[in-house]
Amino acid sequence: MSSPLLYTMALTRMTGFNFQTALQLYRELGGGQAVYEHRADIIDVLPDCSPRLVKALQNWDEALARAEAELTFIQKHNIRPLLLGSPDYPQRLTECTDAPLLLYYMGSADLNAQRVVAIVGTRHATSYGRDLIRRLMADLRTMGIQPLVVSGLAYGIDISAHTEALTQGFETVGVLAHGLDELYPPRHRDTAKQMLHQGGLLTEYMSQTKADKLNFVKRNRIVAGMSDATVLVESAARGGGLITCGIAQDYGRNVFAYPGAVGAPYSEGCNQLIRNNGASLITSAQDLIEALGWQNDVRLNEAHSSGIERELFPNLSAEEQLIVKTLSERGDMQLNMLTVATNINIGSLTALLFQLEMKGVVRPLAGGSYHLISI
Repeated sequence: MSSPLLYTMALTRMTGFNFQTALQLYRELGGGQAVYEHRADIIDVLPDCSPRLVKALQNWDEALARAEAELTFIQKHNIRPLLLGSPDYPQRLTECTDAPLLLYYMGSADLNAQRVVAIVGTRHATSYGRDLIRRLMADLRTMGIQPLVVSGLAYGIDISAHTEALTQGFETVGVLAHGLDELYPPRHRDTAKQMLHQGGLLTEYMSQTKADKLNFVKRNRIVAGMSDATVLVESAARGGGLITCGIAQDYGRNVFAYPGAVGAPYSEGCNQLIRNNGASLITSAQDLIEALGWQNDVRLNEAHSSGIERELFPNLSAEEQLIVKTLSERGDMQLNMLTVATNINIGSLTALLFQLEMKGVVRPLAGGSYHLISI
């Protein structure tokens, strides 16, 4: 393994949950090894850095030793380290101000799939909530939509989302609140094993990290940040699902909630979120598809099923075709990522995207990303 990975692993160990400061150091200096090389003048690079962190960054011996041990562990267990900025790192997550510098991943799913949806909610799911998930997944499948489904592998709504996704043939990723040397809750081990071949397990935590309460809250930002949208199925007036939805809102992502019966304890959170304009109300897969602009996926699937040849796009220039091809292959992308991928300068790219928007081929999303309407 390369030293940039080793030093970034050590940096995450030293900065702990000071996500934004760690990210700022990493980006401004160009990586974990560069932070190490500037350990004596960190305050010059980041004047707002706390005295405690400045002191902590002086001595890397313990953190580097722990990183060396973790490198041995991940090599032995075929765990993929995903460094911020690497192609396999969830690109949607890079848009977030508190993105992890490093993720540990076991699985087969593309974390940059074209459609990624987080399904969250209470750990005390009722038959109503489980039925909603079952119908949502089945209807998405029938309509030809195959999203990557993300959740937290917890009891209740989370595990229902994973199992129904598996049943419908969707890939599904569980974001964990601990290291990959254990699984919590142990009862979900069989589902997790299946997910390794039809999805995966993802965490920012090194091995030997226990599933502490705070870790569950912190991992919610990964669930929200790597997804196009977050769907709240059932929730009490307070709960982790509501926290995830709040984070998704802060990231400028779409948030949806299923309404429930007035007075039902595990519908209170959903109804409250909808009432306060924190989420858009949905009652079906169709609602979700229309809200996210995926109708053309359905139409295209229907056309293919009927053996009908369709002209997908109006006449496009070579550069417009390049943009369409890039978005088709990589999914929603931010302007700065798209300009790198297409090698078209920002000014020209902005004008081309506007033309494509006028032709009904792309649409801008919250957060500065662009979405291909017809594929």
